[in-house]
Amino acid sequence: MACQLPTECLNEILEYLEGDKLTLHSCLLVNRLWCKIAVRILWRNILDYNCYQPRSLRIKSSILSTLIANLPIESKNLLHKNEIFISTPTLNSLLFNYVEFCKVLSINKIISIVEDVLSNDRNNLVTNEIIKMFINEISSLEKFTYYYDYYSHINISIPYVPGARDLSELCCSSNLPSSFLFQLSQTCHNLQSISISFEGKNVSNGLNELISSQNKLKNLTLSTYRYRISWAIIIPAVIKHSKTITKLQLYGDYGDLPLSFVSLFTNLQKCIFSFDNGVILEDFKKLQNANFLKLEILKIPHQCFKPEYIIKFLENNGKNLKIFYMLEMNKALSLTIAKFCPNIRKLFIVFNNDEIDILKAIFINCKYLESIKIWFGNRNLYLKKKEVLDTVVNYSQSNFHKLKIHSDLNSDVTPKDWESFFIGWKNRTPKKLLFLIFINIFENDENLKIIEKYQNLGIIKFWCKDIDDSDYVLYN
Repeated sequence: MACQLPTECLNEILEYLEGDKLTLHSCLLVNRLWCKIAVRILWRNILDYNCYQPRSLRIKSSILSTLIANLPIESKNLLHKNEIFISTPTLNSLLFNYVEFCKVLSINKIISIVEDVLSNDRNNLVTNEIIKMFINEISSLEKFTYYYDYYSHINISIPYVPGARDLSELCCSSNLPSSFLFQLSQTCHNLQSISISFEGKNVSNGLNELISSQNKLKNLTLSTYRYRISWAIIIPAVIKHSKTITKLQLYGDYGDLPLSFVSLFTNLQKCIFSFDNGVILEDFKKLQNANFLKLEILKIPHQCFKPEYIIKFLENNGKNLKIFYMLEMNKALSLTIAKFCPNIRKLFIVFNNDEIDILKAIFINCKYLESIKIWFGNRNLYLKKKEVLDTVVNYSQSNFHKLKIHSDLNSDVTPKDWESFFIGWKNRTPKKLLFLIFINIFENDENLKIIEKYQNLGIIKFWCKDIDDSDYVLYN
């Protein structure tokens, strides 16, 4: 039956499995057609793996051995001449030219794979031959990542990237060789997303040219860490795209970063301001009266702006906001959300211990609220869990279905409290499955038994995590 499916139909079906690598791997064993389609999808972004998972070294070894087997004969001879011998999956010819399926290339991931697997003084040669193969074989590249590191012992040479004419996403450092960036600006004009990390003491002269030459730029990320370098040097080039950019992300750990230019980006839909190390940026004061009529997502994961500036900003721009994330404990700010953000869907702010009425007001006034993350800690500073659970059951609207509880203390909620909460949720109309997520919480066995009971009854879906995945989604 499988072989009777038209190729176009089978291709469409397997495309839907792109995020399900386990199922795609099983498709490799059906027949050659299924195998070819599955391989093409799996190798599209072969370097996308979790480097922190237990089997990461095994994954890296497997990728490297396949890449070595895929090298052209002249590269293999060069490695052998330098007495570099790396085992390959098979002694026979490979079934496919795997590299030509790749659409995503990360220079830094290749460096990492070679260094972690080989761990010898000849990594430079292996790395360069693999990169050369990628660049020569990929005819149409979608995403390219290249962060130049002055301190790396790997000397990488990339004169040009022929497949970059179709590039839509670029992640790079500000200190890449100007010759490389100028060359890229000549062939690559349709970037939709650019992410720049300011590294070293110099900013490449080709960076402005590359940014200016784009026609469809929508997403821009600027990061300044470790070095006191301002991104002001590229702001004139960035401003050229003020009408097309809809997603702006700014990261840093110094206080001399200009923000007033952001007011020109009137079509922003998503904005992230992330400045840590206790940085308080007065420059945000210039943005508090700006109007962003299309802004739907605002995330400020650090206490970097004065609350009064954020309050004024929300008064002007809170109407269409759907996601708001801010690590700030301020009563006036919480009240502002209840009053000026009626369409909020997802929310994370920090409540004081006497602000349960404000939480009730948010549930009452924000009728579309679907998810909220509540931070618990010192019982003299934060809300108590029991009163939060009662408030969720009695005041949340029909769209609400996800409660995240973050705590650095042991639970102060009894099994009886949980039982009452779950019964109250079960009796709500309309009935809806509650997604309950614990972050950094270690519940006692009695509470876990009650939670498991109501999960088995289909009332809730429960997870317990050490960290919140959404903290990483801040950067997407």
